[in-house]
Amino acid sequence: MQQRWTIDELIDTWTLLPTETDLLRNKTGPTRLGFAVMLKAFQHEGRFPYNTHEVPEAVVEYVARQVGVATDEYRDFNWRSRNSSYQRQDIRAFCGFREFTTEDAGTLTDWLSQSVVPHETRSGAVTEAALRWLRENGIEPPSPGRLQRFVDAAERHYDLRLCQTIHNRLSTEHRAGLEALLRPTALEEDQPEDHEGQGPRSSALQNLRTNSEKRGVESVEEQIEKLRLLRRLQLPQALFADVAPHVLTRYRERASNESPSHFRAQTPSVRLTLLAAFCVARMTELTDALVTHLVDMVHHINVKAERRVERNFVAEFRRVHNKDRILERLLEAALGNPDGTVREVLFPVVDEQTLRDLLREYKEKGGFRQQVHTIVRGTYRSHYRRMIPWLLTELSFRSNNHRHQPVIDALGLLGRYVDSNARIYPYEEHIPVGGVIDRNIRDLILERGPDGGMRVNRVNYELCVLSALRDALRSREIWVIGADKYRDPDKDLPQDFEARKESYFQALRQPQEVDTFVQGLEQQLKDALVMLHDGLPKNPGVRVVARDGGRFVVTPLTRQPDPPFYDTVKGEVGRQFWNTQLLDVLVEVDRRAGITPHFKSFMTRENMPRDQLQQRLLLCLYGLGTNTGLKRVAAGQDGVGYSDLKYVRRHYIHRDALRAANAAVVNATLAARRPDIWGEGTTSCASDAKKYAAWDGNLRTQRSIRYGGDGVMIYWHVERRASCIYSSMKSCSSSEVAAMIEGVLRHCTSLSVEKNYVDTHGQSEPGFAFTHLLGFKLMPRLADIAHQRLYLPNMAFAAQVPNLAAVQAQRSIRWDLIRQQYEPMVKYATALRLGLADPEAILQRFTRANAQHPTYAALCELGKVLRTIFVCEYLHREEVRREIHEGLNVIETWNGTTNFIFFGKGGEISTNNLEAQEISMLALQLLQNSLVYVNTLMIQRVLGSETWRQRMTAEDWRALSPLMHHHINPYGEFKLDLTRRLKLEVEVDA
Repeated sequence: MQQRWTIDELIDTWTLLPTETDLLRNKTGPTRLGFAVMLKAFQHEGRFPYNTHEVPEAVVEYVARQVGVATDEYRDFNWRSRNSSYQRQDIRAFCGFREFTTEDAGTLTDWLSQSVVPHETRSGAVTEAALRWLRENGIEPPSPGRLQRFVDAAERHYDLRLCQTIHNRLSTEHRAGLEALLRPTALEEDQPEDHEGQGPRSSALQNLRTNSEKRGVESVEEQIEKLRLLRRLQLPQALFADVAPHVLTRYRERASNESPSHFRAQTPSVRLTLLAAFCVARMTELTDALVTHLVDMVHHINVKAERRVERNFVAEFRRVHNKDRILERLLEAALGNPDGTVREVLFPVVDEQTLRDLLREYKEKGGFRQQVHTIVRGTYRSHYRRMIPWLLTELSFRSNNHRHQPVIDALGLLGRYVDSNARIYPYEEHIPVGGVIDRNIRDLILERGPDGGMRVNRVNYELCVLSALRDALRSREIWVIGADKYRDPDKDLPQDFEARKESYFQALRQPQEVDTFVQGLEQQLKDALVMLHDGLPKNPGVRVVARDGGRFVVTPLTRQPDPPFYDTVKGEVGRQFWNTQLLDVLVEVDRRAGITPHFKSFMTRENMPRDQLQQRLLLCLYGLGTNTGLKRVAAGQDGVGYSDLKYVRRHYIHRDALRAANAAVVNATLAARRPDIWGEGTTSCASDAKKYAAWDGNLRTQRSIRYGGDGVMIYWHVERRASCIYSSMKSCSSSEVAAMIEGVLRHCTSLSVEKNYVDTHGQSEPGFAFTHLLGFKLMPRLADIAHQRLYLPNMAFAAQVPNLAAVQAQRSIRWDLIRQQYEPMVKYATALRLGLADPEAILQRFTRANAQHPTYAALCELGKVLRTIFVCEYLHREEVRREIHEGLNVIETWNGTTNFIFFGKGGEISTNNLEAQEISMLALQLLQNSLVYVNTLMIQRVLGSETWRQRMTAEDWRALSPLMHHHINPYGEFKLDLTRRLKLEVEVDA
């Protein structure tokens, strides 16, 4: 039940109506108050409270005043008495409800398995749907434990029915091929299985599970062999066509963790369905990986060549140390006698032969572009070119527009000449040039033959085709059959948009009429510009100067006073809770917020006692979240071995469970906060990325240009009081805008985000547009605020804001473009809201490399409007600038605290498995959220005294943060035994 109630909410929900007051005529004292509370709680929740403590004290006080009974008498009400049972019957009859029966159990289970389970992805969503169904049908829900059993039964029934359906769709040949994946290899048939029934690569299935995504030709070859093996199964394309993606993902993860012996113990329908789901999902993953290899390969050889040429230029300049001196002497001589001849003026300074030698040397080397092309050509031809026949054979490229059709035709040309040894293409061959070879490099690609005709060298042309293909794949103008990340972009959009257009607009809270949308924006833009213009003369922190083409001069914010009493509060927390073990923090949060119930096995049965499972789950989460690893944690725990923790990690800890556990901790933290200490609930969060070192044998780890070194980026979303509502792991080159949008849309906490603070890298013009359409406000800290340009609604409006003339853009907003593309923009925003595709995949279409896309142009135009409005507000109001800085300071503190929590192995993510990397991230988030939760309670305990609160100043309340860790010990206990010795002497045989 909701624990925080405003006055308006209490009046709307807990006010007794006259007809309800009539039910209290013959009741007095605790019975009168208890009956009234039960009645209103039943009307609000659709069920009776489980105990007296569930109803908040504020609710009891409000109801007590209405019925004329003292609040203290509520404690004397007996919830389990026979009289209470009669009162429940009266309330049910008054509300039109009845008790839950055995017949209802079957009906509810069938309805859940057919209508809810196939579509719901959120943890607890099926239970919520069951409660709604019971309420709509006037049935009092059973106890939580019994209801959960019905939910579990519905999920089992759906799985069994689906497995039987998939099994019936498989032919005899399909079943035999899938069963063969479990067969041990000939060389390893005699090797015993380990405790999980799993030996190293003991079957084809084990080989398919392995990740070999390190960049290189060998990795590509290995993945192509896996893809060919899966395609030889020839599974029906529509095998899982009517199955929701989240169900297929769940089956794939379950198949990834099942050992061969466990597979063999399943019924044929379950076993073959799991294997088929794994194969279908794995084919998609391998296709995506191969395309990523292709994209990275083209980028890698070009960047490597450019760096090599740059190093050669620098080395050559330093090695021939007199070249700069020769040039200096030539310039001095030429400027000293500009009217003289070359022979009279320059040759005496540098002899003619030296100049000829220098000229010949420069001609042989060529320019920068030519040298880069030469190195790229050599690298590609000697090493990477053998990948092309494999990729062209296994990948099928398509495009939905005519502009990129030349690239598709060029790929067909490359495929036809895969087995040819010819150096150049025949004259009669039609070779696509436009859209494939850039005009500025055609002189390097095209060769002139002996007869004067133009010839095309195959190696040079292949490089051009691959470069054009890479750009088109990144903008998704070219897509790949069988891929997910690089799939047909039209499938990212809602296919029923025209039929459900009105509901989609309502869900986004955007007007369906484009004129209403544009007129509202235009008025906001005018108001913002006038506000900034009129306030500029009285704004001491902002000036507009005309020099350097016009720019803003913004005075840095003044330092806020130091909190005088905050250190004392921290010291008191440290005194009362000194040397608190981080593992104890996790245990306490599990008792209060319920972490471990979210972790359920993919297995059909769980035989491990719950208390034993709880212990091992907490140890695993601690080992993963601190990065110390399961072996080190098991070494310090009696009765628990590494194999035990590995089993729990493998079968219970997965991404969805960790996200659900994080959401539970965040919700518990939000509910536990006292408004008199932390203030009213917030609707804002800050998001930023932090680089973490990681092993480089995978496609996610990249070298960071901004931070240096190889690693991955974790993008955190942290609300104003330091609880992390979402995290995502990305490569260093991934879009921070896409990560920002993903976190706001995908977090499953009770926090409603209306503002999102980001750094400069987390914003863009399409980012401003999408956040506005999705209903929240993007508030970046702009590092380049001095050079921002203000876009006017029309050029005639410039006369109304003359003080802003120096910083106005050269053109006004193109409203016609926004009008034309309004519906497509809403369609893409709906796709983001519904989660039809990864936000980064959708935003890849809207980059500068795809500037000709009309929707991209409209998004940029809409972004210009919204960014101008934001810049005006940002400059006009100092409190906005300070609010953004304070929000981002919270996430900077969060980033610093992760170093304290994630201390193991030097903070390096030491795995190449992409799923394991995300598990580490989510476990770290869970540990740190748990620390925030416990610190919140510790601070509230200290400040629970009125004496302490009276000593707090405004600066102290502002600085109050639960991200302190001076009192926490994350390393465990160290015991010293001086009597214990190591047996190092050599034992002598008797």
